[in-house]
Amino acid sequence: MSTPPTPEALAGIDPRVKAEILAQALPYIRKFHGKTIVIKYGGNAMTDPELQADFAEDVVLLKLVGLNPVVVHGGGPQIDSALTKIGKKGEFIQGMRVTDAETMEVVEWVLAGEVQQDIVGLINAAGGKAVGLTGRDGGLIRARKLRLADKDDPSKEHDIGHVGQIDSIDPSVVKALQDDQFIPVISPIGFGEHNESYNINADLVASKLAQVLKAEKLMLLTNIKGVLDKQGVLLTDLTARQIDELIDDGTISGGMIPKIEGAIDAAKSGVNAVHIVDGRVPHAMLLEILTDQAYGTMIRSH
Repeated sequence: MSTPPTPEALAGIDPRVKAEILAQALPYIRKFHGKTIVIKYGGNAMTDPELQADFAEDVVLLKLVGLNPVVVHGGGPQIDSALTKIGKKGEFIQGMRVTDAETMEVVEWVLAGEVQQDIVGLINAAGGKAVGLTGRDGGLIRARKLRLADKDDPSKEHDIGHVGQIDSIDPSVVKALQDDQFIPVISPIGFGEHNESYNINADLVASKLAQVLKAEKLMLLTNIKGVLDKQGVLLTDLTARQIDELIDDGTISGGMIPKIEGAIDAAKSGVNAVHIVDGRVPHAMLLEILTDQAYGTMIRSH
């Protein structure tokens, strides 16, 4: 992975080049000023210390130039290592984590404790004002138990425990924080009618939150370059309809489909643009939003 340039190296760049870079960002800053951007933070960007620092700087810079970033994070690898420590083996059915009561406790303290607070700390260290939330805070995410139909026999259901699907999102706590210059960092944990906790897919939470907040953009930081064609070439600009065609002809298949389901849903529900961004590239998110360069796939609503 390329290391970011040092301040000394940056000092050697011709001032005119620096000015051109800033000038190129200006139309985008003007266009997106005051707009909400929901960022799903996961993958390598979340586990590599240098990429973590880059991510925090990007979020703070977006806030400083007048955009409103909202972070939704995952934490699969961190949950796995915590479960290993207590001698519990993660079990999956159709790619979904089986979450019994004990596993749910671990999920809550890993996501809402360790992972969330690490991200809040990183953003604050980079000069921002981050605040951690779960779906319980301000009644943000109401959920119910996910009924998982068997992929081969739809009449059969799998019980995967405390895994939830979203009933509703009340964004008032997020809006209040945004108005006060804070950066919300949200763990994908919802609560049910009897105050029970549910583990919810973070891509799904980010997608639904982007829709409810009427976000300008949804950014999904992942461990892939973006959507590739059959020759392996990155497709940088697609409409929701073109994505449907790529799924129909088998270009997009397997594990890629759940990754982009939330993206398509958001694009079809009024989020102007959804970006699937390669989180392994330093500052990819900033470059995708504020320059002409494509660092992933943008899916436009129409």
